Amino acid sequence: MNSINEKFSYLKTNKQKALITFITAGDPDAGTTVKAIKSMEEAGADIIEIGIPYSDPLADGPTIQASSTRALKMGIKIPAIMDIVKKTRKISEVPLVFLVYYNSIFKYGIEKFLEESSKAGIDGIIIPDLPIEERAGISDLMGKKGIILIPLVAPTSRERIRAIVENADGFVYCVSVNGVTGAREKIGTDLKSYMNTIAQFTDVPRALGFGISSAAMIREVKDYCDGVIVGSAIINVMSQFEDRDEMLENLKKFVSELKNGLSEVKI
Repeated sequence: MNSINEKFSYLKTNKQKALITFITAGDPDAGTTVKAIKSMEEAGADIIEIGIPYSDPLADGPTIQASSTRALKMGIKIPAIMDIVKKTRKISEVPLVFLVYYNSIFKYGIEKFLEESSKAGIDGIIIPDLPIEERAGISDLMGKKGIILIPLVAPTSRERIRAIVENADGFVYCVSVNGVTGAREKIGTDLKSYMNTIAQFTDVPRALGFGISSAAMIREVKDYCDGVIVGSAIINVMSQFEDRDEMLENLKKFVSELKNGLSEVKI
């Protein structure tokens, strides 16, 4: 069983929900990325997304765009990101998911990317700009490497939700709001109706992301989903500190607060 499925199975058995955190590979540098992943795991993160920096990230708001720009200026490239995963795997068994734009995979070579991802220790991949019509081929290739393709559903998906979540595995990334990523103070979407609609078409765990920025927000949305995804708020915390030890200490504190907000769950 893929470790993402194992994690959700464990959480369900123990009446818990998943905290999924995000970090941009190479921001502020490769070594700190490895340490940050370990820090988040120790603070309670159940699954960690590693963003592969891209020059034109359509789904990302200003915070993650700025993070990608910083990483690209540092010269981060896919081989170095694979090395980050390999080094992480020496100290951590937390499920790891790449968030990567399709053009990055295509330019690198689809089979080469998937082969290296599998060998490095990646468990799942999210491709925000992958058209549903082109999903089958790459999903089959991933399956052969033991990697799960994580589908994304948005409030605007509506009649396409059934097709998007068909044969879904791991978890469904449920975008909470229309637009791009970014920490928000509130979410305007009717989450109960939205998440219930998705549940009509799949029993795969549903993780809610985009805009979740604090433990308080987690408390508001946790009853509608099986997990929450926090990205921009993580980047915001890390970007406040130049000293790496101080950065990691505050990151760990913040993730622990998020986990505490999520643990107050009655199922």
